[in-house]
Amino acid sequence: MAATVQVIIARYREDIDWAASLGYDYIVYDKGGNTDPTARILPNIGRETHTYLTHIVREYDHLADMNVFLQGDPFDHIHDQGRATVDILREQLGDAVERMVPFKGLAWFKLKCDALGRPHDLRKPANKGRWAGWGKDIPLGEVFTRLFGVPMPERIIARAPTGNFCVTGERIRTRPRAFYEYGLRMIEADPDDGNNTGHAFERLWQHVFNGNTAWNRDRYE
Repeated sequence: MAATVQVIIARYREDIDWAASLGYDYIVYDKGGNTDPTARILPNIGRETHTYLTHIVREYDHLADMNVFLQGDPFDHIHDQGRATVDILREQLGDAVERMVPFKGLAWFKLKCDALGRPHDLRKPANKGRWAGWGKDIPLGEVFTRLFGVPMPERIIARAPTGNFCVTGERIRTRPRAFYEYGLRMIEADPDDGNNTGHAFERLWQHVFNGNTAWNRDRYE
């Protein structure tokens, strides 16, 4: 039987006409008041992290074999030669699906981050006012320890720093639903991302889905 694939799109007000061209079933979670009657409506909180964790919590028992998590406009950081095309994205996904790669970040670059999420551009003057956490560091070490119950290493590699990635349902379920519910509560407690909690998850997806069950706990509070 062929593997099932589902694309999960976190949309605000982006044009997502490209989604149908990927050739996979897709779900749109909308936070921008668009009129698409097929979209699932969510409050505009918590960046795409809120969307992704909501989907996992709701669909935990019915996840696709391969789950592709994308922002409403994922094309700026997929290709090292500039803005990618839908053909490039489709090619990347086709390779991941064919090989059933457990986890794949879809950015062309990786970041080596310290406990404050550095390097980052959250103090970049051009971005001032674009989000509530502008000018602050990213609480990477704090969020890491809260999620996994162990100290973060001095530095970690972020393999999906733009919040676009694919992951198998099997790998997602190496952590209990309670883990994702706990992460969702963390995001809901910082709804405007004033503390950059959502930004921290962008640096941590490969650890969330690394299959290390030793980091799982009996209780998440």
